[in-house]
Order: sequence, then structure tokens, then C-alpha cells
Amino acid sequence: MARKRWTLLLIPVLLAAYWLLPIHGQVVVLTGTAAPWSWPQLRLDPPVPQPGQAVTAYVTDGQPWAFVLLTVAGEPLEQAEWQNTASGIWTWTWHFTAPVSPAYEVIFYHDCATGCVERGRLAVGTPPTVSPAGLPTKLGLVMPNPTRDWHGRSGWGVEITYARLAEADYWGADSLAARVQRDTAQGLRVLVRVDYAQGQSLPPADDYLALTEYLTYLQRLARDARLQGVYGYIIGSDFNTREANTLTSDHWVTPEWYARLFNGYGEPPLHTDNAVQVIRAANPRVRVLVGPVRPWNTDQGGSGEDYPAAPWLDYMATLVQRLDEGARTKAAAGIPLAAPDGFDVQAPGRPAAPELAGHARADEPRLALPRAAWGGAQVGFQVYRDWLKIINASETMRGLPIYIVSTNTFDREAGVPPAQNYPQGWLTTALGVVNAEPQVQALCWFLDEFPHSEQWDYFSLTRHPGRLVDAAEEFDWLLREEP
Repeated sequence: MARKRWTLLLIPVLLAAYWLLPIHGQVVVLTGTAAPWSWPQLRLDPPVPQPGQAVTAYVTDGQPWAFVLLTVAGEPLEQAEWQNTASGIWTWTWHFTAPVSPAYEVIFYHDCATGCVERGRLAVGTPPTVSPAGLPTKLGLVMPNPTRDWHGRSGWGVEITYARLAEADYWGADSLAARVQRDTAQGLRVLVRVDYAQGQSLPPADDYLALTEYLTYLQRLARDARLQGVYGYIIGSDFNTREANTLTSDHWVTPEWYARLFNGYGEPPLHTDNAVQVIRAANPRVRVLVGPVRPWNTDQGGSGEDYPAAPWLDYMATLVQRLDEGARTKAAAGIPLAAPDGFDVQAPGRPAAPELAGHARADEPRLALPRAAWGGAQVGFQVYRDWLKIINASETMRGLPIYIVSTNTFDREAGVPPAQNYPQGWLTTALGVVNAEPQVQALCWFLDEFPHSEQWDYFSLTRHPGRLVDAAEEFDWLLREEP
């Protein structure tokens, strides 16, 4: 088959970046400074693929890049075939099926083992007219369904990844990047929760090899060109609980170890082996957020001085104090920006709480429900106010935004899931409450869709069994009707 000849027009755009404009409808962008203007060369066969057609992609470059990757419409392809010639020219070859989309990009990356660096891209087809960004909403979802209609609203999406599963399907870096690009294309602001391993939210206390592994993964994510659209990284979750410390029986993630991992608390101030400094050195624009402490869990407390009757609040109070100390120590040594950019919190509702007697169950989010046995700690959605009180008691942390990254009506004490107990109108009430709280930035339902098993079906808005049909309809209605 005869190949078309391509005439290229070279137009400088930015320092060391060029647009290469083929006259037949593709656009190639070359990035980087090491190679002449002609490298890399990206070519497709056929040059203008039709949807569903078998395609071969060729990338030729004068550098022997390692850990290369090609993505098509954001999806990573399988390992490439490669060859080099005596002249030192390298060619990588991939095979794929053309997407059904009328416009997409083919992007070439290298050094993906430490965070993919973009080398060049090729645009296929005519991109649609870009719509203006949708109106923001505080509504969001954990693990959002890719087919969900957000009705033009800019909501929130929470994605999850594990350092020990960095190369795994779905939980690893490549699958995460594809999901983040898909979410941001829908206008979502994406928070990525980074855990160490399944069943072990963060490296066990005093395990410095595990800490190094975790920080290396954070650095890789922060460097990755495919993840530059991430709004913020969440450092762990539920780390005050037994079920998030299953790799060890006596080295749990204490408030002190969390603060040490997060911003170097207790270490010499010039040490940089902590999450804040590792991420900000690789990507100074992304936010670094404290992960959520699980409310109403008694597995661990803190110093015992602040909330002895409510171990979860005591843990949080001690954690904030240690983070404050770590940030102040760094600042005194001339190292700024060691404080977090915000806090992620959990705020589940409890529409069957005894303290709610005499009130409508759907009104629960707006009602203070203190429990005397817990020293006045809140038993339901307004636990978010307990978290705010602790954060705002710190001079360093006062006023930092909080993101409710897990809410629903799961009554953990009674073991009743949202599919059984969701009262119609509860989410509307909760959104009204957080819309009146300028310090609260997001309200994310846990969860939308868990595609791996039926484990979370009774929480899923996509599958919406039982009473979740009301929650799913309400979520959609709020996106359409919220002013």
C-alpha cells in the first residue's frame, strides 16, 4: 500500500517545544530539549484511522529511552516492540484498535518507572468545540462511574491507588492515570488517595524501608505528566483503625508516625524524606492533604489529654498538634510550606441515632447530636464540626479547607448499609449544610461504582439497590437543579 507523503510546517511555540502541522489533519507536538527538532517522529499506519480499524503506531527517536509508554485516548498500550539501527536511531512499535471517538491523542512517554515524562504527542481527528467549564458544585463521588452524566457541573472525584500495587491493573499508576484523565475531561476536580497496601493504609511505624517505598511512589505520581491534572493527593485513610494496620501487630500508624511521614515531625529539619517535601519538589502546584481519621473508632487514641472519651477525636487532636510542630520546626529552619494544604475527613450520617428522636430522619445532617458517653462528641454527620474545631484550634492549621471525602448513611455501629436505611432527602440536607460552610470544599458520597466485586453494592449509586434508588435519583437531581 502506498503511503501518503506528509509536508510539515515547523512553528515555534515555546522554548524547546514545537508544533508540527501535517497538512492532512494530524498534529504532532514535540517536547523536551535533548533532541533535534525532528525527534521524535510519530507515525500511524493507516495515517487517518477509522473507528475500529487496526492501527500500528511507530515512534522513532535519536535517544534510547527506557520505560517507554504510548497512550491512545488516555489508555496505555501493551509493551512495545523495539529496534535500533547502527546509526543510533531507535524505533518502537505498538498495535491498537482505533477508538470510536472522532478525535483523540496518541502520546509518547519515557522514564515511566519514576514518573512518565512526555516526549511527544499526535492529535488524530478534529477535536470538538471546547465547552466552557461547568458551574462548580461541592458534590462528588468516590470511584466515579465513567459513564455518569454530570450535567455540565464541575464536581469532585476521588480515586485510589496503592504503592505496593504500582504496576497492577486498576490500582496501579497506569490505570490511575487513565482514570484521572477521564475524570478531568469530564470537568471533575480529582483527589487521589494514596495508600501503602491493601489492608495497610500507610507504612508501619518505624519501617523505613516501607517508608522509602511509599515516598518513592508519591514522587513518581507527582512527576508523572499524565497526572498533572490531579487537584490533590490524600495521604492515607483510616490509619487509626486496626483494619488499616494489618501488616503489623505492634507498629501501628500513631499520630506521631503519621506526622513524621507527612511533614518530617521529630526529624532534623533539613531532612526531606516526607510526603509534603517529596511531592512539592516534584510538583509544586498540586495540593498535599491529610488523610481522614475514621470517626467513632476506638482502636487507637492520641495523647489522651484532649478527648479521652472519644479516642478518634483524641487521635485527630494529637495528629494536628504534631503536624503543627513539624511545620513550625521546618519554618524556624527557613523551610516554608511544610504544613498541609487541607484535611480530608469522613462524615457519615446516622439517621437512626437515638439522639434523633422526634426529628425527621432526613434532617439528621443539620442537627447537632452530641452523645454524653462520648464527652459530647457528635454521633452523626455533624462530626465534621468536631473535625473543624480541632483543626481551627491550631494557629498553623486554622482556616485550612476540609474535604468530606466519605459520606453516606452507613450505620457502622448497627451494621446497616445505605441500601437499607437511606431516607429520601438526606443528601439534599447534607449539601445544604456544607454549602453554608465556606471551609468545607467537597461532599463526596462513598461510593459510585466498585467494578471488581459485589462488596460495595449496598453503597453504590450506580447499582442503587434498595433505598439507594432514592439517593441515586437525588444526586442526579441536585446536579441538575442546584443553583
